[in-house]
Amino acid sequence: MAFPGPALALDVGTAKIGVAVSDAAQKMAFPLQTMQRRSVARDAAALAELARNRGVTVLVVGLPDAGGRMVHIARQVGDALAAVTALPVHYVDEGYTSAEARARIADAGLRRDTVDAQAAAIILEQWLGSRAPAG
Repeated sequence: MAFPGPALALDVGTAKIGVAVSDAAQKMAFPLQTMQRRSVARDAAALAELARNRGVTVLVVGLPDAGGRMVHIARQVGDALAAVTALPVHYVDEGYTSAEARARIADAGLRRDTVDAQAAAIILEQWLGSRAPAG
């Protein structure tokens, strides 16, 4: 199913949320920002405002391999954001995105404090790639 317009992706942690956005054609992912976690309701409100300002049409939330508490927190934030924005939310496996983000940052000589936003961009790239037509 197509969702014309930008997608917003989240890498939800216990202390921070990495945020990335796609272009309107949903071909490329860009790290946007890292925000401090506050509460599910406050995080959802801040992210909803960001989504509105960017014209976002779909949400993508990474689910960690670790399971348990981290998956629960990511789903809470994703579900709350979907409820506030009425946008569809897609949950994707985010296995090893933080490690890949750290490697990309080191290779590019970027600041280490961008790792969460970079991880969100990798999550978004994976989701965008999974939707691309074969061939």
